[in-house]
Amino acid sequence: MHRLLIAIVSMLLSVPLFAADAPANYVPTVLVTGANRGIGLELARQYAARGWNVIGTARKPAEATELNALASDSKGRVSVEALDVMEFASIEALARRLEGKPIDILFNNAGVTGGGENQQMFRNMQWELFDSVHRTNVVGPLKLAEVFLPHLLAGQQKKISNVSSSQGSIGTNRGGTLYIYRSSKAALNMVMVNLANQLKGKGVSVALIDPGPVDTDMMKSLPKKMLRPVPTAAGDLIRITDQLSVANSGTFWTFDGSVLPW
Repeated sequence: MHRLLIAIVSMLLSVPLFAADAPANYVPTVLVTGANRGIGLELARQYAARGWNVIGTARKPAEATELNALASDSKGRVSVEALDVMEFASIEALARRLEGKPIDILFNNAGVTGGGENQQMFRNMQWELFDSVHRTNVVGPLKLAEVFLPHLLAGQQKKISNVSSSQGSIGTNRGGTLYIYRSSKAALNMVMVNLANQLKGKGVSVALIDPGPVDTDMMKSLPKKMLRPVPTAAGDLIRITDQLSVANSGTFWTFDGSVLPW
């Protein structure tokens, strides 16, 4: 507990909410992938409530009812954009539509589990599913970071925040299931640590954050009493992202601010 308190206090003191040289009237912008439901939608809500500009993405914007309603009520602060993180053409098209727009935080939230029932035994692996989960959870976020780097460099905060999972921790793994999902989050951690190391010199910082088990469609197979409320989880993700800096870039945090083993 003592070490946890020290870690939390040090993070709180590590970086201000806004860059010191930001103009007084500067309004930061966050790009949230998978903002049509669950954690992504709540991230969009909470950032909008702060007065931020929010770019919320969805594969099918016309069907993103709650996100569209948020945009309608936001007085222009929230916009809805089409994005399929599995498709490079879709990622590049979004970057072109937003060309010249500074982005302070790229929030790589979109992700899939692949379904627990589909990845229990290694001799019954669904290889096409393996590919699609890794393309969504690993390749998509890295491609987004690559394509949106100019936007981030034009922003004040220059942060890439990734929704990871404790299931991606090799050091804490004592099970023999979830081959696809666990390996995808471990791979996400590795590529983003590489990115953190490469981009420090440009002032870009990168976070990997485990939100814990959250009450979303992705976790509907788990008992509800095990799940964390979506607003709480999103708030934790934002709080830790606030504390992200070049000094602590590349850290793998869990929702309470403690550091997870790789």
